[in-house]
Amino acid sequence: MRFEPALQIATVDGIGEVQPGTDLPALIADAVAEVIETGDILAVTSKIVSKAEGRLVAADDREQAITDQTVRLVASRRNPETGHVMRIVENPLGLVMAAAGVDASNVPEGTVLLLPEDPDASARAIAAAVLERSGVCIGVIVTDTMGRAWRVGQTDAAIGAAGLHVIDDLRGSTDANGRVLDVTVAAVADEIAAAADLVKGKASGRPVAIVRGLARLVPAAGANAGGVADRTDASADDVDTPDELPGAAALVRRGEGDLFRLGVEEARAEGYAAGWAAAFAGRSAGATGVGGSPGDESTGA
Repeated sequence: MRFEPALQIATVDGIGEVQPGTDLPALIADAVAEVIETGDILAVTSKIVSKAEGRLVAADDREQAITDQTVRLVASRRNPETGHVMRIVENPLGLVMAAAGVDASNVPEGTVLLLPEDPDASARAIAAAVLERSGVCIGVIVTDTMGRAWRVGQTDAAIGAAGLHVIDDLRGSTDANGRVLDVTVAAVADEIAAAADLVKGKASGRPVAIVRGLARLVPAAGANAGGVADRTDASADDVDTPDELPGAAALVRRGEGDLFRLGVEEARAEGYAAGWAAAFAGRSAGATGVGGSPGDESTGA
């Protein structure tokens, strides 16, 4: 068997240290100009996006910064050895993450780095800069590290995206045995983010990677790229433009779609409080004669 790689991932040199105010889209577009191709996907670490966009804030107390970025507490646990309380929370982006995504690593003492305010918009700006500089249509994902329920360790996931399908919805298609798939929706943007992190790493000084071989996920690369973007009877007018595609925000489960809204201890405490309130309300109603006669609420006699 002859092996020919269908997927290639390479890091990008020439990014350097990013400072607040750096024109990151232009910097990335220049760095990839000689190698980027139509249908490529750039995976960009969120930290350099945050730095360029001035998301570095003074914070002598990281815990207060986490509190400020907390929309909803999902779960918290105290480490019995260190006394530190780890918090899993929903942040303003709707992402459920440890410490709200607030990062204190590789930043000046007394400061913390917040996530980009609108990662999808950041991804669109990078894609537009590459198109202007090199004339090629690409996909862009902004990545950040997340934990996973039921699994040890972390992996990178997409928190921002532009120019590509973030999911591959296989519902309605058939498997190898002819069975119709009912629930299979692949989070391809997250899979790309995780794969790119294997190359970028956490301390390599290479925060951008080019992913090649998935042009089928980039509609502007052409209607005949295969897979998601492939429509044998499609015209150019049938292909979604980058601005029409949902960004990574579409990957966030919200409201009733979130089956794990609370941690175990938090859910128990909420249920206990609700039960206590209901029992107290019932006793109060009986005492005032609501729903029955005073003094004999059990029979109403």
